[in-house]
Amino acid sequence: MRRRHRPARALVARISRRCVDDRGAATAEYAIATMAAVGFASLLVVIMQSDEVRGILTDLVRTALTVGG
Repeated sequence: MRRRHRPARALVARISRRCVDDRGAATAEYAIATMAAVGFASLLVVIMQSDEVRGILTDLVRTALTVGG
């Protein structure tokens, strides 16, 4: 009768190992971080194309160059 339960125990052990296994978790985290960076970069591109922001940055650079020179 003990032999009948051995395959069931092996199956439970195999399922338990798979539930605890975290292989691939770092890859998923890198993918999420990369997608967040792409979203942030896209937002910056949209903001930088604004004439108002471009003017502010141009004035900032001009001021920095004239103060130092």
